[in-house]
Amino acid sequence: MDESDGLSILVEAVLASPKYRYIYPGFVQRVAAQELAKHRKPKETLKAVKNKLHQVSGAYLDSKLNYDDWFRDLQSAVDSSDQQSLKAVCKQVMAQHASTRERLPILEEFYTAIFAELPPIDSVLDLACGLNPLALPWMPLASNAAYYACDIYTDMVAFLNDFLKLIPVQAEVRSCDVIAKTPAQKVDLALLLKTIPCLQQVDKDAGTLLLDTIDADYLLISYPLHSLGGREKGMLEHYEASFRELVAGRGLDVTRFEFETELAFLVSKR
Repeated sequence: MDESDGLSILVEAVLASPKYRYIYPGFVQRVAAQELAKHRKPKETLKAVKNKLHQVSGAYLDSKLNYDDWFRDLQSAVDSSDQQSLKAVCKQVMAQHASTRERLPILEEFYTAIFAELPPIDSVLDLACGLNPLALPWMPLASNAAYYACDIYTDMVAFLNDFLKLIPVQAEVRSCDVIAKTPAQKVDLALLLKTIPCLQQVDKDAGTLLLDTIDADYLLISYPLHSLGGREKGMLEHYEASFRELVAGRGLDVTRFEFETELAFLVSKR
């Protein structure tokens, strides 16, 4: 059996697992190829791939994702024409993903503070979005704005596309591996919300790659201030230094925000 056969078998084995079957196959292949080069035994390699996928994405999702129920609740809220009901349901759904759950206590403050520093925003690109598109009711976008997003979970992408058809925004969500191919849309604002630390577990140069290739006037780059277990562990200092290293020598204008649960930097590429 040659190396390509071994890689194909490994990818198929990973995607056969209920926990990982909805991950974009191209991303699974990237991780599998890396781990295949490190391990000799098939069982050991398979375990290593699953562990890496868990670290990058699986650890952030609750075990049961009721997309059909969530969509029905969102549709009912939209049909009621009650913005507060819609926001309440959006919060309930965002609570099922660790990244957006951590942002819920600061959600209004977060987007109010950031958009106060921006000109009118007509287009957004949300990379490795998770459930963040459900925060659209808190984003003061221009009327009929365009919202593009991508994530590695194909079932989540389908759910988000259904949701975005319910609200007044031009939107498209795709499954993709942003390290392999950064979306080419030119946008006013790109969101990299707690994205870089995850992608750096797969490619240590992911932050530099995205900063160089995203075609946006502004980038919002954020980092978590607590581990998934709730510990701080010097994360503010670590990620502050990591970001400063990322933008060093580029002459970019940066506005810093420190929230209770998140450190964010608004980068102007204009």
